[in-house]
This record gives sequence, structure tokens and C-alpha cells, in this order.
Amino acid sequence: MILLIGAGRMGSALLKGWIAKRIGPIAVVEPKPSSELRKLARRGYVSLYDSVEAAPARMRACVVALKSQVFKTEAVHLKNIAQSGALMLSIAAGTSMRTMAKAWGKDARIIRAMPNTPGQIGRGISALHAAKNARAQDRKLAESLLAALGETLWVSRESMIDAVTAVSGSGPAYVFLLVEALAEAARAEGLPRDVADWLARATITGAGALLDADKRQPVELRRDVTSPGGTTEAALTVLMAKDGLESLMKRAVHAANARARTLAD
Repeated sequence: MILLIGAGRMGSALLKGWIAKRIGPIAVVEPKPSSELRKLARRGYVSLYDSVEAAPARMRACVVALKSQVFKTEAVHLKNIAQSGALMLSIAAGTSMRTMAKAWGKDARIIRAMPNTPGQIGRGISALHAAKNARAQDRKLAESLLAALGETLWVSRESMIDAVTAVSGSGPAYVFLLVEALAEAARAEGLPRDVADWLARATITGAGALLDADKRQPVELRRDVTSPGGTTEAALTVLMAKDGLESLMKRAVHAANARARTLAD
């Protein structure tokens, strides 16, 4: 049995993927279940519990999908599960393995992962890092559970998870902000709000789809759009200035990484 702790956005996305892939049986601990989760329980897809103490004690894996602030208070309730031999797979951002081992014991087999919100439609990417005592079958199980959200990759050092958080974990928000900024720029040039919003959204989603379909490097795709002396080149001169988009993005990702490290400590 797989135990899911927390059924917020990411937990619910995992649950949806597991059901689609017929991974189970599944138990869910969620004190404030949504109507959709209640419906899944009534239909027999999951067993629903309002506390860890009420859930079955023996599990193949326990997937912790809690916010870091909530994890701090709830982690102690998972100690018996960790010490029973279950794989402990955490997607709690900013929560270090040291913190988890302190709560669950040094023998707990822990894998830490960072997914992202496109996993809600199966287009996410998750980075994973395994503790030294994690077994090969633990890694295989963790990968199969997170594959429900999309692509997976392993990183060799736990510190990389914080950098991953700053890039792909927070990254969707950067893209959504780009849509907002592009739409605002369009309105500033005189386009009606509905047209500006439509153009900005369609441009970003279309460019993303092209990037996914065409395996050439992004720089090559950018050059395809850029004619010498043309409109795109005029815009890129601004965006690629010394204090332009690259510099701004580096500062933003560095700030996110620093915050992730602070939360982990």
C-alpha cells in the first residue's frame, strides 16, 4: 500500500496519476479533504483517513506532500511508519534530509524530491536525491511514483535539490509572470485587454510547444525568429543588454536558491 500524506495541489496530482496508472492500493491522510477526494474514496479508489494514527501501519512507501511549515509539526507523527521499513519519499520543499532523519531516525530510508506544478497535467519534471541507505528498489519505486507527474531525473548531491527548487520548482511562476508582463506590454502599445491577454498566453504556450517538439537548442530557435535589423532584433537588444533578462533571471534564481537553503537549515 502507498500512503499519501497531504492532498493539496501536488498531492492530488500524484493521486490522479497513480489512479490512471493503476498504482495502489492507496491510502490518503488529509484532515480537510476536497469533494473530489471524498468522491474518490466513495468509489473505492482510495482509503481516506483524517490522521496518520488512523491509517494502516504497514506501507511500501509513505509520500509526504506537505508544505515545509506543516511538515515541521507533522513529521513526528510519521516516525512509526518510517521505522517500520517503509520508503519515505518527501516532496516537501525546503525540508532537508537531516531534518527528516532527525524526526524519523537515522535508519529511515529517505528520498527527497522536487516536482513542479505542470505535473498536474502530466507535463512536470521531478528531481530526486536518495539517502545513502536507500536501496535500488527504493529508487525504482520512488521514480515510478513520481513518473505520474511527468519526467524524472536524479541528482547526485542533496544541495542540488535547492537549486532545482529555484529553477524548475519555482520556474512555472517565472513563466506565468512573463505572460503577465507580455500582456501588459501589449496593452501599453494600444491593444485591447482581451486581445493582449490572448496573444500573450498563446505566444508562450505555442513557443513552449515548439521548444518541446523541436529538439534544437533554444538559441537556434531564437535565431529563427530574429531577422537582422528587424523588430525581434530591436526587442532583443533591450532584453539581452547587460542588465537585461539574463542578469535578472540569475538574480531571481539565486534569491530562490538562497531561500530554499534557509528553509532547509
